[in-house]
Amino acid sequence: MPDAPPQAAAAAFRSDVQLAVIGEVVAAAGGAGVPVWLRGGWAMDFYLGEVTRPHLDVDWFCWDSDAEAVRAIVTGLGFTEYGDSPAQRDFLRDEVDLGFALLGRGADGRPVVPSGPYAGAPWPAGMLAGPLGRIGDLTCPVISPQAQIELKLRYPEWNPALARRDKDRADIELLRARLAA
Repeated sequence: MPDAPPQAAAAAFRSDVQLAVIGEVVAAAGGAGVPVWLRGGWAMDFYLGEVTRPHLDVDWFCWDSDAEAVRAIVTGLGFTEYGDSPAQRDFLRDEVDLGFALLGRGADGRPVVPSGPYAGAPWPAGMLAGPLGRIGDLTCPVISPQAQIELKLRYPEWNPALARRDKDRADIELLRARLAA
């Protein structure tokens, strides 16, 4: 597989293009009976019901047992796979970059990290019990806002090179404000 593509920064901020792709992925995965959940900034936006900022990519979760089905679905939509992470599958079509983080299942059925240095570590409790998110007429499964906050708080712990980002701070504030309302 090719290495990660260079970022097409100007095109990456095309929310209309990314929203159309989210709709394509949700429809194709749903038609194939393969569950997927938005995570990251788009999950937050779908939870809030509006686009709050530009996004460089579209982040998802899927079960590791569905990784091959997701690959078939996404490449069937014209995406090319790149990278070689054991914990995530990455795809690119034109300016849209998709990342599917893989979920394993713990003995209790709870989602866990399936491989790599954190293999077996549990993801946040209730992460996949988030509400159905919506922007306009488009609906999409999203991770819970509580899990989204926890993940954004823990990024620097998991990857010390990834300092706390301003966009993560802003996202956390927006999610906390909505949860408090």
